[in-house]
Amino acid sequence: MNITHYFRHWKLTENPFCAEEARQDAVFTRLSASAATHPDFEKIIGDLSKPATSIVFGEKGSGKTAIRLQMAQRLDDWNETHPDARALLIAYDDLNPPLDRFWTRQRSRSGKSTDNPFTRLKLTDHMDAILQLATTQLVDRCVGRLETRPQARLTVKAIRQADPSVRRDFMILQSVYDQSTSAPHRTRQLRAMIRGPRNRARLAWSALAWVGWIAPAAVAGWLVWKQIPFADRAWLWGFGATLGAWGLVLAKRYLYDEWRGRRVAKKIARQIRVLDRSIVSWTQSLSQLPRALLGPGQIPIDGGEDVRFEMFHRLYRLAEAIGYSSVIIVVDRIDEPTSVSGDPDRMRAVVWPMLSNKFLQMEGFGFKLLLPIELRYALFRESSSFFQEARLDKQNLIEQLVWTGATLYDLCAARLRACRAQGAGDISLSDLFDDDVRPQDVVDALDQMRQPRDAFKLLYQCIQEYCANITEDAARSEGAWRIPRLILETVRRQQADRVGQLQRGMRPA
Repeated sequence: MNITHYFRHWKLTENPFCAEEARQDAVFTRLSASAATHPDFEKIIGDLSKPATSIVFGEKGSGKTAIRLQMAQRLDDWNETHPDARALLIAYDDLNPPLDRFWTRQRSRSGKSTDNPFTRLKLTDHMDAILQLATTQLVDRCVGRLETRPQARLTVKAIRQADPSVRRDFMILQSVYDQSTSAPHRTRQLRAMIRGPRNRARLAWSALAWVGWIAPAAVAGWLVWKQIPFADRAWLWGFGATLGAWGLVLAKRYLYDEWRGRRVAKKIARQIRVLDRSIVSWTQSLSQLPRALLGPGQIPIDGGEDVRFEMFHRLYRLAEAIGYSSVIIVVDRIDEPTSVSGDPDRMRAVVWPMLSNKFLQMEGFGFKLLLPIELRYALFRESSSFFQEARLDKQNLIEQLVWTGATLYDLCAARLRACRAQGAGDISLSDLFDDDVRPQDVVDALDQMRQPRDAFKLLYQCIQEYCANITEDAARSEGAWRIPRLILETVRRQQADRVGQLQRGMRPA
């Protein structure tokens, strides 16, 4: 029997159990957040008005990506119902760009490739990458087409009405961390929109450089008018002195200032190892800020963490000014970057710098770390000093995402109902099986799968086996269209054996 005819009989518009990746799962997007959440979801997301950090370990297919998407949906719902206590979401889930840039920088400096290029990765690198994501996201919101983006107008208006220090904070963040290829142009745009501070000294020297030719020209005109011969010393002293003064102005504006700005940009480029910006871009952006904003402790020109923490405080003050009371940062897909490729040692080198209590407990920030299960095994091999610094007892640690047979049954039943045609009525997961298959039998079979991806594979295999071993005429004549116990037991043993081999590392997922 064709599997399409089977679904048509049960009035299913699509296969409820064929998806293996939440990001491409159309059924998942239609489910309500309450119908398909993990039992620990409320602990993971916490109270959005008072954000807290959560660290979660889960196997492949256990629902980490689904949790991330559900958190995004929950935040959208929260922001609609709590306009005075909104939460800003920063998704730190695509680590390919920052890790590739870091690896390229390390290889260019050392001239060789090491087995683990991330042993020198620091907390400051993660902080820079997160600041880049957040800053670029906020700048994009402001410099969009205001006539078609009401949200951008409201954001710009809120920043204009905020304290001048907030506007200075935003300009510093944009000048350092904006990842756009047109960052210097966006610096000018943003400063004009939010009425940010100008580099008045630079403007004054530029004006002198542009109009400075008037002085030697005026002196030359006066000497000609007085009919003083060119051989006279008055020409030498008058015209030469004014021309030299103009030359000093030009040298100050276009040589010394550019050299000083380029030197600062080089220091930033040396310290920020995960951004892909040229020294010229940084120079042009920073040159538009007052010199007082570029002093020590203001921008990351050294490898210290304190200036990065100050940058996070600036980000939070900016978020507060535009109506956000908290910032949620979700870390996911650690094993997916091409430079990591699921290697446990590389994942450990990437994640461990973030396990700092000072970083994870910043006021106003909530970090949600969705980590592969391999890191859980590595974590328990660490020393007591590591745990003392990380203070995992304060981080809402979930050692493993565990799904029981009952929770998987409810999840699969919700997906089944989500695929029913409109007006088709309710349906239970046990309705797909013969009368001698009790709901508890299905629950017990799902319990052996341990996670959603494998539970979907079990049910999909049952449907395939049933359709492959019966003709449509036979199913129609029997009037059953229901999967017998024999197929459930056979598929259960096969899938349980596959899951066992996967757990022992004897086969791929």
